[in-house]
Amino acid sequence: MTFKISSLPARILAGAIGSVWLFPGQALSQASYYQGKTITIIRGGEPGGSGDMQARALIPFLKRNIPGEPTIVIENMPGAAGMKAVNHIYSSAKPDGLTIASAGTPIIVGPILGTTGARYDLDKLIFLGSTESGDPYVFLSRREAGLDSLEKLRAASGIRIGAQTVGHSIYNSGRIFAHLMGLKDPRFVVGFGGPELDIALARGEIDARANSADTLAHRNREALEKGAFHIHATITIPRGKFHPRFANVPELDTFVKHENERQLVQLFRSFLYLRWPYVLPPATPPEIVKTLRAAMAKAFSHPDFAKEFRKLMGGDPSPLTGEEMDSALRELPRDPATLALYKKMTEHGALPAR
Repeated sequence: MTFKISSLPARILAGAIGSVWLFPGQALSQASYYQGKTITIIRGGEPGGSGDMQARALIPFLKRNIPGEPTIVIENMPGAAGMKAVNHIYSSAKPDGLTIASAGTPIIVGPILGTTGARYDLDKLIFLGSTESGDPYVFLSRREAGLDSLEKLRAASGIRIGAQTVGHSIYNSGRIFAHLMGLKDPRFVVGFGGPELDIALARGEIDARANSADTLAHRNREALEKGAFHIHATITIPRGKFHPRFANVPELDTFVKHENERQLVQLFRSFLYLRWPYVLPPATPPEIVKTLRAAMAKAFSHPDFAKEFRKLMGGDPSPLTGEEMDSALRELPRDPATLALYKKMTEHGALPAR
């Protein structure tokens, strides 16, 4: 039996209309807000990089856990170490849950350090989660450079260290490694995409680089097994992962000389813990946020997500929910002296004297 709206009692009709305003979450679910729509993930990096591959592992499981199963597409927007993508959603995207930014740690580091490229208020962004809670980093050189010991590494002058852009986590980590290991006048060569750095290293266009341990062990597995690299140091992540392949590599802590440097390493760890954030623009309605956070958490917990992640990345995911990211952001160290030293690591120019 069907009814015309006009045949419904006024009080029932009024109650139904009122429930949309009083219980927007139920209305959102019942109306399948996302059905037939497209969500665009603005990826703050080049295609083929670690963040891009992790997004592709996530998307099928995120899609099936959002009511209405919308289409989800990736739009790559490299620039400013991911901050260009966040600037875009912060100032241009409608807060309707149809545009999500995804980038690396620099989108958190930038506004804390007052980087000019960060034109957004970190505290107004809405975090949905992260596909990883930290990834160990390593510092490596190509075998042909002949830098097979710490002594040779320190004796060499002008080692060319590759990175994507100034302020990128690969750039920052390369400078922190170089600073604490005491390298002599290192040169930082930027302008590469992630996979392009692998090619530049193989061709001898750069001598060394920092990289995530998982990416190195998976994307560069064949070269690693052939002994193409010398691995000089690593940094592990609290509550994160440690790659067993590099268990005997010196930890970055062993190179520090004073407490300020020790705090620098701890701050770097804290930033890396919030590894691949997914964020919404400010003023996104709470019920949309709730829907997307729940979908993200369910996607992370699906066993097939871990399988797909492992296939693309070579290691297991260690995701963070939106709520866990909120908590970690509140706990970030904000000591002015440590922030000042870290900021020097993210800038262009010579490393500070020790």
